Amino acid sequence: MKKILLVCDLGMSTSLMVKKMLESAKARGIDAEICAKSVRDYKTCAADFDVALLGPQIRYKLPECEKIAQEHGKKIACIDMMAYGTMKGDKVLDQALALIEEA
Repeated sequence: MKKILLVCDLGMSTSLMVKKMLESAKARGIDAEICAKSVRDYKTCAADFDVALLGPQIRYKLPECEKIAQEHGKKIACIDMMAYGTMKGDKVLDQALALIEEA
């Protein structure tokens, strides 16, 4: 099972993206757990996920989150702004899966 975390300011703006990503994973037969959390919760849950994607609206938090990710041997990146803005769950899922493959 692939465990993907979407991180945003309050953990709410990414909820629609989570739904779109889960739909894409199901259509492809990919067993995935995808959820959204706030950036404040990231430190305590980073180890529980294979990869994290940061909402583009808080991309300025990437350096801080990268340090946490590295402590747990995890990957994190910013969600592609165009894919996020157009709610392309398949594209964001592809981004997460590519990061998992890099690990």
